[in-house]
This record gives sequence, structure tokens and C-alpha cells, in this order.
Amino acid sequence: MYRDNTRVIHIGDRVIGGGNPILIQSMTNTRTEDVKATVEQIRRLEAAGCEIIRCTVPTIEAARALSEIRRQISIPLVADIHFDYKMAIAAIENGADKIRINPGNIGGRDKLAEVVKCAKERNIPIRVGVNSGSLEKDIIARYGSVTAEGIVESALDKVAMIEDMDYHEIVISIKSSDVMMCAEAHDLIASKTTYPLHVGITESGTLWSGNIKSSVGLGMILSRGIGDTIRVSLTGDPVEEVRTARLILRTLGLRKGGIEVVSCPTCGRTQIDLIGLANRVEAMVADIPLDIKVAVMGCVVNGPGEAREADIGIAGGIGEGLLIKHGEVIRKLPEDELLDALRDELMNWQ
Repeated sequence: MYRDNTRVIHIGDRVIGGGNPILIQSMTNTRTEDVKATVEQIRRLEAAGCEIIRCTVPTIEAARALSEIRRQISIPLVADIHFDYKMAIAAIENGADKIRINPGNIGGRDKLAEVVKCAKERNIPIRVGVNSGSLEKDIIARYGSVTAEGIVESALDKVAMIEDMDYHEIVISIKSSDVMMCAEAHDLIASKTTYPLHVGITESGTLWSGNIKSSVGLGMILSRGIGDTIRVSLTGDPVEEVRTARLILRTLGLRKGGIEVVSCPTCGRTQIDLIGLANRVEAMVADIPLDIKVAVMGCVVNGPGEAREADIGIAGGIGEGLLIKHGEVIRKLPEDELLDALRDELMNWQ
């Protein structure tokens, strides 16, 4: 498996590569210069399960703010740099645990050398990021269009620039909003390098469409043993990125922990407010630290049998429902008491 054979890279107090667990990353959408707002958002993301956070650093004020932000959070902080090599150096000097750059637009080879020298002095890893939307014109011309091969060529060219400066603390990120192209590019690059890969479907869209594209794309890539950190990129609250990432990893068997809620589709047999009940159950269990499966079923025809496959479940009837635990019906309750009864069982789980 590719992931087991990647280089081991330290990002702050976290470790990726070499078969270590895949870590979840997100990015703040606050002004980094606003330390209070940025820290508050990062803490919300931490609580949701974010394990690495990235902040944009477009100004020297943002770079200087990193030191205070870093002091108030407990997960590694990545500085996102575009175009200005001075911002990369300032971010490292102010405590960034990793920097994200595109070596091709940082200001030339001599400027890149200064960034690499600074990173090397502090052993700060560099994430080389290449997106299909920013592919060089000569590469597009050579392949006739934006292709997976072109994306990989561009990324490895940038990696070689840093390797030529005798630095190898590198993470690679190749992203596209085209799901199939992104998956193909990851297959290709995994055969050509052993650096850890940060994976995601960039510009995937809103909460609805972005979750679908990210789940399909990340599912394809991760199921092939590729990827060491992930980000679900959504146009919305970054907390939703983290929630989706956790569920993707858990669905693929790459992460344990947290309650999995399964619920049946509605049909003409449903006699309770199944949609509302399932949503309330999902919200209720979000912060309960159990590693079990909870079933929410809408009728008494198939519900009890399906709920028996979960650790605990409820199955609805006409204004009432069954509470089923470890495959056995333990109680029949009015519909309006089902949620509280389920919560009591979960809070006293054994």
C-alpha cells in the first residue's frame, strides 16, 4: 500500500506518512490578522475533529499574528503563501508548523532558496501545492489540455526544485475540481514518489454538491491506499468540512470513534416522523464519545430486523416505537419518548 511506504513527516507534534493515521485538515476563513476571530474558529474546528489547520498569510501583519494564534491553539498551524517569499519566511519565523507554497510562483529560484534555507534551519515541512486551475501554459500546450499527467509533471518539477536545494521535508498536494482527473492524477503520482500526499477535491462547491463530489473523489483515492492528510473543500462553514471528512474516513474503515447513525429511506409504510427523528438523533449523538452504530427505522415491518444489526436502535410504529438493544426489543414507547429513551441508553452505555 502506497501510504505505508511514504516518508514520515512531522508537522508540529503530529506525524504523517509511513502508515500513520490519515489526519483531517481544514482552513480558516477569517482574516488571519484578527487573532481573536481566528482562534475562536480554530477552536470550533478542533472540537469538531480538525487535526491540522491552515491560515492564509497575505500580509506581514497576518504572518506576525501566527505567533499569538499558535500560542492559543493545540493543533499544528500551516501558513498558506502565494507569490511573496517574504511572507513564507515571516510565517516560519512566527511559528508556523508547515508552509504551503507553489515554488513556481514564489518569486524565482533565488527567493525559493531563501525560503528553503529558513525552513531547513527549523525543520519545517513544505507542502508543494499544484492545482489544475494554475497549471503552466507550456505544460497545457504540451498535453493539449489540462490533464492528470500534466498536473503530476508540474508537481514533481516543483518538488525537484526543493530537492535540488537538499531539502526533503516535503508534502505534495495535487488538486482539481474534476473528480475523475484528480483520482487519475493521484494514481499516477503515487507510482512516482514516496512523499506524503495531502488529498482533496478543490473548489468542490456548496455543502450539498461539495459533499457529494468530495465523498466520491476522496473515496476513490483513499480506498486505493493513497493519502496521508485530507481536506473536504466546501463553500460553507469549515466545521462542515471536518464533519464530512470524519464520516468519509469512518465509512472507509480508516477511522474509528464516534457514533454511526444509519436510517432507512422513507416509504408508504412509515408511520412516524422518520426524517425529523433521524436528524434529531444524528444531532444528539454528535458529541457522545462512543464507537457504536445506532439505527433509526421507520416501520415495524423491516425496522426491528434491520435495527438488530446495529448496537442499538429504534423502530417506529403508529405513534409509537420499539427500542432495540443488542438485537433484543427492550421497550415499547410512545413516539414522543423515543428520543429521550435512546439518549438515556447511550449516556449509560454498557
